[in-house]
Amino acid sequence: MIVFFTAMMPISELRGAIPLGINLGMEPMNSFLLSVLGNLIIVPILLLIVRPIFTYFKTLKRFREWINKYEERAARKVKSYRKFRLLGLFLLVAIPVPTTGVYTGVVAANVLQVKFKNAWLAISLGVIVAGTIVYMISLNVIHLL
Repeated sequence: MIVFFTAMMPISELRGAIPLGINLGMEPMNSFLLSVLGNLIIVPILLLIVRPIFTYFKTLKRFREWINKYEERAARKVKSYRKFRLLGLFLLVAIPVPTTGVYTGVVAANVLQVKFKNAWLAISLGVIVAGTIVYMISLNVIHLL
């Protein structure tokens, strides 16, 4: 459960959950599967709630600046991908580097106004690829130790 919920959390997502599961003694493939599932399960929920939440928080003076900065950061990340919206969204999630992943991908989909079905597909495929990359890196690093 720790691995599953870690994969659902912003920042760590599956990039932290896969190595965590392996270090906790789980079979590496089980850690991978639980992490990907945990990361995937939040995608449709986030896609449905981000736009209304951001719209609401923009009406509140206290949060408006933070929301605008977060959206601007996501827009900068996808700026070079704007022409290839779905491919860019996929790559944003698939390349496992800090500050990319499901949460940033959902905000980017919102900024780019990508339809739910297309955003869900691009982000989900990105999660699978990112999970595979992190899984392979984790196995090699653990074998080295």
